[in-house]
Amino acid sequence: FAVLFAVPLYVMIVTSLKTMPEIRLGNVFSPPVEITFEPWVKAWSTACTGLECNGISVGFWNSVRILIPSLVLSILIGSINGYALAYWRVKWAGWFFAILMLGAFIPYPVMLYPLVRMFATVNMFQSIPNIVLIHTFFGMPIMTLLFRNYYAGLPIELFKAARIDGGGFWRIFLQLMLPMSLPIIVVAVILQVTGIWNDFILGLVFAGRENLPMTVQLNNIINSTQGERAYNVN
Repeated sequence: FAVLFAVPLYVMIVTSLKTMPEIRLGNVFSPPVEITFEPWVKAWSTACTGLECNGISVGFWNSVRILIPSLVLSILIGSINGYALAYWRVKWAGWFFAILMLGAFIPYPVMLYPLVRMFATVNMFQSIPNIVLIHTFFGMPIMTLLFRNYYAGLPIELFKAARIDGGGFWRIFLQLMLPMSLPIIVVAVILQVTGIWNDFILGLVFAGRENLPMTVQLNNIINSTQGERAYNVN
């Protein structure tokens, strides 16, 4: 199954290293006879992503600028929420958790128009802070669920011992819980990185024309090609 899963990746790589005359021969699985990196250079720096021909490098760095703060904020807030819900029995915690989980089941398109109106009202629409907050909002329910279940599975005696030793909310979280959270942090990073990096619709709507992520630019390259389709560049 791993080999089968890797076949499209193999075809993509060998096709990108071939010249167009060799691609037209139709030998999809054959390695390149003459290796060329020109398609890689063109894709990175001169491919047309709509009206501009600056390659996907612009979209790549836009995606990085969107990903890093969105990743850090969503995991940080989710871990704090999960820790609070697992150990600090605050009033209405059950209702809060239920409402938060309900948000995880609402499809993105249902929320698009209200979010557009809301961010336009505060003059944040179509900007890097806008798309970062959007990804943070949408990532919060699943991140909270992950960390809450992880912390709930840890021995409660650790928390009680820390409380007896005088630990408060933040000290217990930063010095005890967070160092033990590496396994679930790795899971959270994998989920958020793949989800945010692969996002198309939210980046298209909220990032703004100057900050379009890589997925939008890739879509423009594939769908706006005129004349000969450069399969090696694509």
